[in-house]
Amino acid sequence: QVQLVESGGGLVQAGGSLRLSCAISGLSFEDYAMGWFRQAPGKEREFVAALKWSRGDTIYADSVKGRFTVSRDRIKSTLYLQMINLKREDTAVYYCAADEAGWGPWIKNEYRYDYWGQGTQVTVSS
Repeated sequence: QVQLVESGGGLVQAGGSLRLSCAISGLSFEDYAMGWFRQAPGKEREFVAALKWSRGDTIYADSVKGRFTVSRDRIKSTLYLQMINLKREDTAVYYCAADEAGWGPWIKNEYRYDYWGQGTQVTVSS
């Protein structure tokens, strides 16, 4: 049974930092891709970042490039999202997701992901 459990969300002032974690269990394929998505109130869920588990390739949404960094600890089976210089518009519920099909041009498409965590709230105040 696949489980993705996010943690690390919270309330932070604009300009501050947070690190989100996603603990992964039950995935049996090394070649999967992991993604971070977010959903703000009244908005659709959007792509934030993704990482190819085996090689560590990464890709980011333009809105977070240079401020967010996705990484993984292969021994701990944990995905991270380091966020710096947070802005009010980063306020959202953040989800991690796993795509067993691996890395490809579809990687920003949420409908391609097979498993999702429950989400963790990030609130950025001014």
